[in-house]
Amino acid sequence: MTAEAPGLLDVDEDRGSHPSHSGDRIWPETNCYLDLWIELLHTLGHDPVPMYACALSADHDGEQWTFVKPDPADLRELYGLKVVEETLWRPVLDTVESGRARGLLHTVEVDSWWLPDTAGTDYRSGHVKTTIVPLRVDRTAAQMTYVHNGGVHQLEGDDFAGVFNLGPTSEWVLLPYVEQVRRMVPAGAVVDPLTIVRAHLNRRPSVNPVEALGRSVAAAVEWLPEAGVEVFHVWAFATLRQCGATAEIAADLAERLPGLGADGGESAAPLLREVSAGAKAVQFKMARAARGRAVDVTDTMALMAENWQQALDIIDASVRR
Repeated sequence: MTAEAPGLLDVDEDRGSHPSHSGDRIWPETNCYLDLWIELLHTLGHDPVPMYACALSADHDGEQWTFVKPDPADLRELYGLKVVEETLWRPVLDTVESGRARGLLHTVEVDSWWLPDTAGTDYRSGHVKTTIVPLRVDRTAAQMTYVHNGGVHQLEGDDFAGVFNLGPTSEWVLLPYVEQVRRMVPAGAVVDPLTIVRAHLNRRPSVNPVEALGRSVAAAVEWLPEAGVEVFHVWAFATLRQCGATAEIAADLAERLPGLGADGGESAAPLLREVSAGAKAVQFKMARAARGRAVDVTDTMALMAENWQQALDIIDASVRR
């Protein structure tokens, strides 16, 4: 049986990756879920940049930076798409195949071990949870076209069996988290994107999150040398990489603000890109700290915090005129 993208959610697999995933970016990828939505919206013919308003309410809780994700309400109001959890009462492959007749697509949590597009990182080398959207599946040919990270990809054979847990096993397998994506209103019947921008600005933390990150990084200078390089990689992903990627997509949004009716907001973009670049510079230094070398990132983190605050104040002023 072959399942294809439903008619109400027609996709264009040949559009290529969105510019937010171009190779000249400071952070070519953000996190698996946000990257997924950037590319899914792109293949559906939508502009994902208004969704980047979610970056403006990001925080740091003392341990990690917000894992920035599009709010389901934003996806509904900006693009007319309803995203809710799917109750799995049959095998995952059967559920995905049912999408065409039901007029929906699915997001599916899978193991990166089976995803060829992660070659060089997790493919056949590490078991890491991530999320994909199957666009087309062919059970007979054991092939699938799917959205993941920075684009549209294909897999087949053993990878197909592995992703859908089709191999023989006597072990109990935890069912993945699956969402259904359904169009609720015609494309274009959406709210003013500035409404979403204002809402996220209203939810931003009272304390500058980059200042909070700076305190966390300063503490890590002390404990990282004993924790080692492997811990550094997962810590850096949850902190500096997420901060840097968040700032970069916020810069994309800022550049778009004049076209949305918020003149002046674009001047926040250079400041946010400095935050993004600063996060990468600090990450390199912290890699050295994890190897026992002395580093000082105080000035860089302080400048990042100053730029973040100034940028968000500029955006806030531009959308409330």
